[in-house]
Amino acid sequence: MITAKEIKVVDKNSDYYGIPPNLLMENAGFGVSEFINKNFKKNKKIVVICGTGNNGGDGLVAARHLSKNYIVTVLLVGMPKDIKTKISKQNFSKLKKTNVKIIFSIEKIEKILEENEVIIDSMLGIGLTGNLREPYAKIVNKINKIKNKIIISVDIPTGLGTNNFVKPNYTITFHDKKIGMNKKNCGEIIIVDIGVPKKAIEYIGPGELSVYYPRPKKESHKGENGRLLIIGGGPYYGAPALASFAAQRTGVDLIYVAVPKKVAKAITSYSPLLIKPIRLAKNIAKISPTLIVKELNHNDHIVIEDLKNIELIINKIDALLIGPGLGSENATQKTIEKIIDLFIKHKKPIVVDADAIQVVGKKSEILEKGEIIVTPHTGEFKELTGVKLNNNLNDRKKNVEKWAKKLGITIVLKGPVDIISNGELTKLNDIHNVSMTVGGTGDVLAGIIAGLVSKKIDVFNAARIGVYINGAAGNIAYKKRSYGLIATDIIDEIPSVLNKYL
Repeated sequence: MITAKEIKVVDKNSDYYGIPPNLLMENAGFGVSEFINKNFKKNKKIVVICGTGNNGGDGLVAARHLSKNYIVTVLLVGMPKDIKTKISKQNFSKLKKTNVKIIFSIEKIEKILEENEVIIDSMLGIGLTGNLREPYAKIVNKINKIKNKIIISVDIPTGLGTNNFVKPNYTITFHDKKIGMNKKNCGEIIIVDIGVPKKAIEYIGPGELSVYYPRPKKESHKGENGRLLIIGGGPYYGAPALASFAAQRTGVDLIYVAVPKKVAKAITSYSPLLIKPIRLAKNIAKISPTLIVKELNHNDHIVIEDLKNIELIINKIDALLIGPGLGSENATQKTIEKIIDLFIKHKKPIVVDADAIQVVGKKSEILEKGEIIVTPHTGEFKELTGVKLNNNLNDRKKNVEKWAKKLGITIVLKGPVDIISNGELTKLNDIHNVSMTVGGTGDVLAGIIAGLVSKKIDVFNAARIGVYINGAAGNIAYKKRSYGLIATDIIDEIPSVLNKYL
């Protein structure tokens, strides 16, 4: 079974992977007509009641195909100008060239229902919220009162999920059953393959971003669109900086960066002398004043005394990213463990990256009961699980699924094909390029994912959206920079991806 939102994801990703919406609609409507052709005698009178959205568009296609063998009437719930989508408008235009009778008024709905032997409900599809509005509520009541008719719903019965829905003999649904469908409320369910490409199901695409990214509300205030804490730095200065800038570009309102003293000075400095390469330093200098940088106790690395500093801000943030640039000092590793435990107790989601992965690998029990994403490459996956992965994609996928389920976390395994799994759901990704092996791209990815988590997106969805944004931005940067791409180029292109698909 599949949810309404996931169907929208699949539809958008189908388009991305080569099967456009108009072809999916054509296949859907043809599938409805094929079922009727195979199961009912020719020349029956059929009325197709169409809404003004894409569910209605499916019905318009079905009516066009059915008109070759049946006496077909279409009742449009609205006027042609009310049809909402381009592809439905196109199919309405095609329908006018057939012998189908088209009616725009529901005043004689009882007569129309009585005159036809088969009633096709193609009014409203997935995604309905609240109760049915008029005139749909009235039409549904009339359909359910009619006797001795064959009632067929397209995709789902109109109103399903409310207290007033069409009660069909058959429901012809597309791709997969939708959540909530059963024989009692849908009659006999027939699943029609409408040509969704396999890759649109198994791999991520822009659909995840378009469907699940939370657009800021007009009335929202500073901090309501994500407050993220990044803990990192030590031997490496650039990693927490890159992660923080990537999170900013992903649309996070407030970002706290808690780092050792010398790292804090570097991140907030305007001097290119402190950070190499020069270009990276200049980019950091442009953005760093908008970060809330917290100097911790030690000059060079995270220590146990820093826990008190973290406790002071934990209620101010929505999510934690821990790991970028931390290093492997014993004191740092013990502190990481305590910090993760603290955030789990406060029920705050965590993204565990880079040097922090080794810590949770040694003490995996600290992951229990937490909303956690871990972002290993192949070597770090071994640190996390003890398993050395081979290069076979199916084997890698099985291992990621197994350990995600065993540890109760979401794993983002980075590789030639990325694997994202929470143990129940798994997605793959190959949207990236050869130049993205350059240092810092993993920090960018971690920052994007953590930023999305801070915006209160479900951790699995945040992981797959983040992987897509990172790869798509990297591909845009690659077209401009070729093999000279560096991590900040990817950050610069994040808004281009958001602008294209949101």
